[in-house]
Amino acid sequence: MSTVPEPRSKEDKEYVAGLEKGLAIIEAFGLRSGPLTLSEAAEITGHPRATARRSLLTLQRLGYVESDGRYFRLAPRALRLGHAYVSSSPLPKLVQRVLETISERTKESSSLAVLDGGEVVFVARAATRRSLSDGLGMGSRLPAHCAATGRVLMAALPDEEIARLLGRMPRRALTPRTRTGIPELTAVLEETRRLGYATSDEELELGLRSIAVPIHDQAGRTVAAMSLVAGTGRYTLDRMVEVLLPELLGGRRMLSAML
Repeated sequence: MSTVPEPRSKEDKEYVAGLEKGLAIIEAFGLRSGPLTLSEAAEITGHPRATARRSLLTLQRLGYVESDGRYFRLAPRALRLGHAYVSSSPLPKLVQRVLETISERTKESSSLAVLDGGEVVFVARAATRRSLSDGLGMGSRLPAHCAATGRVLMAALPDEEIARLLGRMPRRALTPRTRTGIPELTAVLEETRRLGYATSDEELELGLRSIAVPIHDQAGRTVAAMSLVAGTGRYTLDRMVEVLLPELLGGRRMLSAML
């Protein structure tokens, strides 16, 4: 899977191709979730080996990458990039207290996520002891097509953009229950718009269900999604809608008063 964005016009004088290549290399580590060889970095980014090598060596000189001579891996300095987002965006800071309140009341893990292409990225999280096994944390990513948060965020997009996004995302089946077809996902997003919330019933992981609602800015635009996740042994889908949805809606009202 290439991290290279759509080609830019040669007349776009404000576009820095070298910066694009370096950022693509950094993103490649997340796609592989581990160290990379030069060949692997070139393959994932779609860059020539020579270009990938220059990017890796530049990032190494800047302290963002470490190498043992064969494998390259991100250095701790790379954490500054994620920290810069969290520090500069007010939403994760504002929502943390809300998430903690929701999790304390429900005894389930709550999260705030934003859309990044065909994935959702968690930017705030409140986990309970009994649900730590879901393994998600700040910066974790999930496929948008089968995550409740992703469905809420995608449903807010124009129809044309939804069609393009569904057409180019992998739409992998993570469990036997994962819905992957474009017609059925389009129907799910239409239902999400109608209901004002989305669910995921064991589509990400067997034994887990989630429910999410959109978070709007003062202009009414959907900027994030807030969710709760629970085990199937604790909640049926109907019970989640009955009990957990009101908690999310209450949390959204709390957050709206802060925005």
